[in-house]
Amino acid sequence: MPRHHEIPPIPENMVLGTFDAARPPVLTVASGDTVTLHAHPAGGRATLHPDPARVPADLLHALDTLPRGLGPHFMTGPVHVEGAEPGDMLQVDILDLEFRLDWGFVSILPLLGTLPDEFTEYETVHADIDAARGTCRLPWGTELPLAPFFGILGTAPPAAWGPVGSAVPRAFGGNMDNKELTVGTTLYLPVFNAGGGFYAGDGHGVQGDGEVCITALETGLTGTVRLTVRKDLRDAWPFAETPTDLMSIGLHESLDEAMRQAVRGMIRLVCDRTSLTRNQAYMLCSLAGNLRITQTVDGNKGVHMMLPKAALATA
Repeated sequence: MPRHHEIPPIPENMVLGTFDAARPPVLTVASGDTVTLHAHPAGGRATLHPDPARVPADLLHALDTLPRGLGPHFMTGPVHVEGAEPGDMLQVDILDLEFRLDWGFVSILPLLGTLPDEFTEYETVHADIDAARGTCRLPWGTELPLAPFFGILGTAPPAAWGPVGSAVPRAFGGNMDNKELTVGTTLYLPVFNAGGGFYAGDGHGVQGDGEVCITALETGLTGTVRLTVRKDLRDAWPFAETPTDLMSIGLHESLDEAMRQAVRGMIRLVCDRTSLTRNQAYMLCSLAGNLRITQTVDGNKGVHMMLPKAALATA
């Protein structure tokens, strides 16, 4: 029978800014088990809420304890999934997300973001999160509906790559900053090492497609996922599905090439799930597929295509 596990939010279970296949697991689970984990917001002390009473002790302890890695993100993991071998896919069912903080922050960082030469002064603002109402309130009065997700979901990178910074999403997933990866979505990640080495972190309260200023509403989240080894899927690239749509994912420093990756990926998904030829799948993508810009700020930019599963019904 599947078991449930929880990873306590202590520094021993987290890493700051670096994926590394050599890092020992913080938890070992069986395929099909569920895991609850906790994520601190990205950033450092400069982004903490100005009211000390609203900053939890475990976040301060993590900031004081964890050595800075190659990127800015707190990540929980890795989780070793028994039976996962290179060439498999790890199925990640996102079951639940809850807020750990009643605030989040948004920052502009000099020389980063989509318009790096136009916004060259650092600024951070804090938004109040009302989880009960499902809204956040920005300092100038705007209220937005909350839509939480983990910006980082990934497996350990190939061992030959060595330590890899958390900022740039790659074939193992990582900092994809895809707002569609929320409750009810299933993500499929390539396995490059025995056990997979699953990581999650970088809690976001809400984000627009693009994440143009470099940050979403950065906050703390608690999430529950189910981790299942899929030996019947052989893919070297992440993809996902929501209850209603298939989702292909493109990641490349060129937005054009990320778009092409997403289109190729959806053609492959359609052909895998139907009897359509590659030409027919390409036509279907043109008629029913929707390309969206995931983010434009993480080194490798992101484009994802959403295609309604209903479009496959007679295929």
